[in-house]
Amino acid sequence: MIIIKTKLPDKSFLNWKDKKYDYVDSFQADLIDKNDNITSTDIGKAFFTSVPDWVDKLFTLRDKIVNIFGLKTSGSLRNRQDQLDKLKFEHGEQFGLFKVFYKTGNEIILGEDDKHLNFRASLFLEKQKNEQLKKKLIISTTVEFNNWFGRLYFLPVRPIHQVIVPIILKGIIKHLERR
Repeated sequence: MIIIKTKLPDKSFLNWKDKKYDYVDSFQADLIDKNDNITSTDIGKAFFTSVPDWVDKLFTLRDKIVNIFGLKTSGSLRNRQDQLDKLKFEHGEQFGLFKVFYKTGNEIILGEDDKHLNFRASLFLEKQKNEQLKKKLIISTTVEFNNWFGRLYFLPVRPIHQVIVPIILKGIIKHLERR
């Protein structure tokens, strides 16, 4: 599977004409939708179930560290699978640190606003011309810094983020293509 760095999709909800972000990245890969029925909700659920254990452990470590500074944490996800099964990815729903801000048939915007920075993650499914079953799945991340602490916080996060997102993208695609 080939994952490439790309630009924020033109039709993404995050791609507002005048909107400026302090940080933006996008990664894409091809997805074979054998039955042409993968929905944005399927992608959202795969996003949370395709994360390797070591990434979950990094989030746990992150939560312990940022809690000291009064930042938002993932909280306790008891009965994680039950919560995920009930999640419809509708506006305002929350799963751990991720709140649903927007949803269409081909995109979900997840993220959070905190005192140091605001972030959004777009899970965007793009159909290919002349290819009914082959689609592109693009994960884009935007960050807006609210203060100097947001910039400082993001310094060590950025290189880790750029490693983790392609791994998550690969996991989502494998999960969806196996169904």
